[in-house]
Amino acid sequence: MEKNLNLNLKVWRQKNAEDKGGFQEYKVKDISTDMSFLEMFDVLNEKLIVEGGDPIAFDHDCREGICGSCSMFINGRPHGPKQGVTTCQLHMRSFNDGETIVVEPWRASAFPVIKDLVVNRSAFDRIISAGGFVSVNTGNAQDANSILIPKVDADESFAAAACIGCGACVAACKNASAMLFVSAKVSQFALLPQGQPERKQRVLDMVAHMDEEGFGACTNTGACSAECPKEISLTHIARMNRDYLTAELSTESK
Repeated sequence: MEKNLNLNLKVWRQKNAEDKGGFQEYKVKDISTDMSFLEMFDVLNEKLIVEGGDPIAFDHDCREGICGSCSMFINGRPHGPKQGVTTCQLHMRSFNDGETIVVEPWRASAFPVIKDLVVNRSAFDRIISAGGFVSVNTGNAQDANSILIPKVDADESFAAAACIGCGACVAACKNASAMLFVSAKVSQFALLPQGQPERKQRVLDMVAHMDEEGFGACTNTGACSAECPKEISLTHIARMNRDYLTAELSTESK
């Protein structure tokens, strides 16, 4: 028989980036264990609206684990206690009756708070704009077997492209580094023939813009990969570092 949950929530409330903010406590009752974490927040917000309160602002879109919008720091972990899961795919059966759940926004100077649990992640968009694309003319669409790509490279590129840009890697890192995100976006092109003409300039531009946005240095602890909902590998950071060093040496030798 399904057992509903009664929970204590400590939720970060903040009006805007300038506001000091702080935790507020709420109680929710009869929460189905089949609900997602966001559906539980929907129930809480409906209660707050009925009572004349201000609903909690949080980001969401597809609720299918593929858009990266549902960025919440839950009980000290990005996206909550489950491995390889986004907040919208986290279900309430992962929690216990009577438990206190602490919910915060991503903590990074490059991700200023817009309101409550919503942060501005446009820094990621600007990094992509700095070089995360192919601008050279690669011709018309090719038949699938006309450009031979080793399967291991194709698989690695696909795995890198699985990054949804949610920012969990930044939130998990004590230096708020964006290395895992940037390296994934570099790798998805670096491993394919279409990405080769701009490979060196791409990594130089994207890393430079990452630094301009105020993200910290890599800590080498691996927390980013461990908390990534798409389990992006640290090997992409190693590849990006090699590409960056090669590009820098190539530039200096000219």
